[in-house]
Amino acid sequence: MKITRLETFGTPDLAFVRATTETGAQGWGQVSTYLADITTEVFHRQIAPHALGTDATDFADTLDLIQEREHKFPGSYLRRAMAGLDTALWDLNGKLQGKPVVELLGGTPGKLRAYASSMKRDITPADEAARFRRLRDEQGFTAFKWRVGRECGRDQDEWPGRTPEVVQTVSRALGDGIDKLVDANSCYSAPRAIELGHLLQDNGIGHFEEPCPYWDYDATARVRAALALDVTGGEQDCEYSSWQLMLDRRSVDILQPDVMYMGGIHRTLHVARMAAAAGLPVTPHAANLGLVTICTMHLLKALPNAGKYLEFSIEGADYYPWQQGLFRNDPYRIEDGHAIITAEPGWGVEIDPDWLARAAYRVSELA
Repeated sequence: MKITRLETFGTPDLAFVRATTETGAQGWGQVSTYLADITTEVFHRQIAPHALGTDATDFADTLDLIQEREHKFPGSYLRRAMAGLDTALWDLNGKLQGKPVVELLGGTPGKLRAYASSMKRDITPADEAARFRRLRDEQGFTAFKWRVGRECGRDQDEWPGRTPEVVQTVSRALGDGIDKLVDANSCYSAPRAIELGHLLQDNGIGHFEEPCPYWDYDATARVRAALALDVTGGEQDCEYSSWQLMLDRRSVDILQPDVMYMGGIHRTLHVARMAAAAGLPVTPHAANLGLVTICTMHLLKALPNAGKYLEFSIEGADYYPWQQGLFRNDPYRIEDGHAIITAEPGWGVEIDPDWLARAAYRVSELA
């Protein structure tokens, strides 16, 4: 069943991909968010030419072929563009078989525990604690992640004293029986991360994400060796060689690939197998409510070495205005702290036609 048309509908922030076969079968996917207009250009120039005319039902080798044909362009943009093809074809195959993607991956639909993930650093500790308590009481979340330090901050705080205050304030407000996670987004040197890590442990926090610059695997390994909590990372890494280096250095306790940054489900599965061989769990990065979290839900429910929960962004229109109005149905409802994977075929989502009508359109077709 040949792929005959690949279309993109996008904005500078996000772009959906529609794949169509010679039979008229279709599937929807997404290139990675952020500068998606650049990624769309890469998609039509470096992905579509290799994919058109290939088999839509057996596409793992097509993704490998693209990597080989475009071997002079390793790195983020090619992987972000590959994700559009990969995720569209998983959806297409789910619809052909009348199954959700999670079943194609060997899992089952149903509930998946989520942690409420804050993206904000400009929020006061008191306000962060207050909104976490509301989410705990109203939506039943039993795990929360918040931000410490400054993003790539060279040991600096977002403002003086914020990190120790937000650690202690939020931890006290949530109390016992709640899983507590923090994300440093590459802020700290190893000595400073270890110092902060002891404060985290004293406050019942069990997950310390990306404590050091993510490219410095040795520094992160020193932090892991010095602390009892889980040191985690990997969201930025998109090449297998980087993951192997991370594993060889024993940098992390939990691997966190991002489906869209990695290049799609197939490549993320490869990382999950690498983690399993090392005896480590996988808790993917999924920091917005575009298609990435849907894809991650289906993947996580099928992984034998899945981590304890799904990352679920709690940010709305004030932080992510571009993620509003994407879907006609409600794929992101939370029940008792759990996201719901339905039995609908493919990804189980319906992209809003009004959003598509406003998006920039481009098509590549089989000659």
